[in-house]
Amino acid sequence: MIEDPRAGCQELTFSRPVRLSPGGEGALEDYARALTSARHAEALPSPLDPACVAGLHLCAPEGPLLDEQRRDVEAFAREMETPAEGGSLGWS
Repeated sequence: MIEDPRAGCQELTFSRPVRLSPGGEGALEDYARALTSARHAEALPSPLDPACVAGLHLCAPEGPLLDEQRRDVEAFAREMETPAEGGSLGWS
């Protein structure tokens, strides 16, 4: 449901992609939408690894995104980051 960027939408790009579970992705979208008062938020897949989130598309947030909001959303995503498949030790 990404709207036309000319409709006041903005994109928030992370410093590096984040791997999230489907539930984590939904929680990230909800958090970003609430924090920015956006009408809609959608996670953007990384072009290099579609299993990772590169940022968010925010439809009509309340004003321009502040650096603090950008940092908060990315920090929230990093707190929920999941390891890459095959990244566990297998015996733990």
